[in-house]
Amino acid sequence: MINPETLKTYSRAVAFGAVAVTAIAFAGPAKAAPVQLFPFFQPLPPIAAPYQPYQATPYQAAPSEDQDAVETPARFRRQTVSYATREAPGTIIIDTPNTYLYLVLGNGQAIRYGIGVGRDRFTWSGTQSVTKKAEWPDWTPPPEMIARQPYLPRHMAGGPGNPLGARAMYLGGTIYRIHGTNAPDTIGKHVSSGCIRLTNDDVADLYSRVNVGTKVIVLPMTERRADLGAATR
Repeated sequence: MINPETLKTYSRAVAFGAVAVTAIAFAGPAKAAPVQLFPFFQPLPPIAAPYQPYQATPYQAAPSEDQDAVETPARFRRQTVSYATREAPGTIIIDTPNTYLYLVLGNGQAIRYGIGVGRDRFTWSGTQSVTKKAEWPDWTPPPEMIARQPYLPRHMAGGPGNPLGARAMYLGGTIYRIHGTNAPDTIGKHVSSGCIRLTNDDVADLYSRVNVGTKVIVLPMTERRADLGAATR
């Protein structure tokens, strides 16, 4: 049987121990920083700049590869002129000595284009027809040209740097063609190996107006006529 006095003494001891433990727990290390009674504020992180999508430098187009920007003398610019001929509308007439190409319209009119033609000893004459049309044609110099100029490429893909320019119309089974050029300053001159050249703008216009089968008449150098074809508009 438990002695009441002993029980009281035990209870007082337990109570004292609990108080002591609690005091120690709150006391903590002697040098601990005092607990702040008010909320404290930490420095705010730097405010980031507003998000802006990446913007590349605006694309700058390369200088135009269309060499037709070269100023063409007025008399070689494409124009509708009076032109008397018995040839049917749609016929192409190459006035070799005057470096003009005429596309017959009928009713005494034609569209006149300035052209470059064959140099001395490389002109020719006759009647052919357009047997093929090509846009930005490849260039394969014929053996005769390679023999004269062995440094020429054996083949060149079509494009702005190709000597045949933007369009080509092949004449019969010959090595000659009507084509554009990347050297528009040669219009009005006798510079080619026999082909007929126009500015890229003009050859594209002519190309859109003629079909395979179109008759082409090439006049000889001996039939020089003084600028026939007066502009009408």
